[in-house]
Amino acid sequence: MNVSRSFISRTKGWVAGALLTSTMTAPASAEDVTITAVFKPDSAYPHLNKFKNTTPPSGYCGNWPDQCELEQFFSLKVPIQFNSRSPIQANHASVRQGAMLKAPAQWRELTVYHETTREPETVRVRIAGIGSQAVTDDVMELVGGADDYRIAHNLLWGLSWVSAPSPCLYSGVGWYTTTTYDFFWRTPTEGICAKQAKFNVPWLRFNHLDFAYELETPNPLGMSSGHYTGSLTYSIGPNGDFDFGDVLIPSDSALTMNFNLDVQHTLKVDIPPGGEKVQLVPAGGWQSWLQAGRRPVRLFRDQTFNISASSRFKMQMECEFTGSSYDCLLDDRVSKRGVELQVFVTLPNGLTDMSGQPVRHMRLRAGAANALYFQPGFYVDRAPGVLHFEVPEREMEFMLEPGAGPYYRGKVTVIWDSEI
Repeated sequence: MNVSRSFISRTKGWVAGALLTSTMTAPASAEDVTITAVFKPDSAYPHLNKFKNTTPPSGYCGNWPDQCELEQFFSLKVPIQFNSRSPIQANHASVRQGAMLKAPAQWRELTVYHETTREPETVRVRIAGIGSQAVTDDVMELVGGADDYRIAHNLLWGLSWVSAPSPCLYSGVGWYTTTTYDFFWRTPTEGICAKQAKFNVPWLRFNHLDFAYELETPNPLGMSSGHYTGSLTYSIGPNGDFDFGDVLIPSDSALTMNFNLDVQHTLKVDIPPGGEKVQLVPAGGWQSWLQAGRRPVRLFRDQTFNISASSRFKMQMECEFTGSSYDCLLDDRVSKRGVELQVFVTLPNGLTDMSGQPVRHMRLRAGAANALYFQPGFYVDRAPGVLHFEVPEREMEFMLEPGAGPYYRGKVTVIWDSEI
């Protein structure tokens, strides 16, 4: 009994599209940054099912990559300046009248959408650190003299800019000259981190905004291949999301973070050479029938295949000859009668049905409406699966009647498709 088969594995490609913005209208004076991340399965790390942040770092993480890797955050430096609109008085009573920073350190959610299907996914982000370069007049002159510039900076602000006021935390970063001090503070919680001037400061400027962010991305194994885009806008200014008090006024009133997530799934099926032709035989071969006339219980054949999958996919079957129960038929060229051929599939560990159950000897039926859907728990790389072909026992009596056969044939096409 011969069954010729075709095997098709389809994956969906992607093309780059324009970034989508949220329905919120950004202020006219806004600074935009783009954050990119990609998921591409790696056979060396099949259980590492996470996006990789591919955004080129700048600012703090550009200078101290090891520290950022340890803290598991990323940073960007944007050209937003903060200029004082009035002098800062010595020992000012209100934190808002001096040098202060408050970052949006709480987690915020945004929705990214697939560029073609519009499937939504949720991304979470928080600002994990903030810094800049503080610029003013010669600090030696402002404090009336000191042994060196480092001491003068400390005298002017009570403590070094490296020493972060609570609830901000120390990051170990500090560069200084007679008129500047570069600093960076971690922001584990949201709150005002303020420096009180101990001497009059005629003017103050923060030359840029350096911020670190933590990113939580969705599970890529449940996403379709392609690009997902979305955006989140933070306000900047007095009482805004980024708040630098009432004295320091930003050059831009908003920061928009555009997110671009690229999902590059793998779905590949390899059939061993010769696997496109299946010969169904009884258990132990035909000798019992030929020598003793014992009718076989059933005809069957198991065909192995290797599958690599990192995304949801479906399997469906097409038949050259189809019966009323959506099973394929094998055709007897002599009597022109068909016998039922049942097809089942077993998938390797890591691939389940949509309810999370293992796939063991699950029956395939013909037609797109009868497609079976599966999902990975982790990236499966060249793991063995099995297609089971079987002519059931109830068909054997007819097949072996005098005058029937002797050849039954039919074509079965099994399709693995990630485009679901």
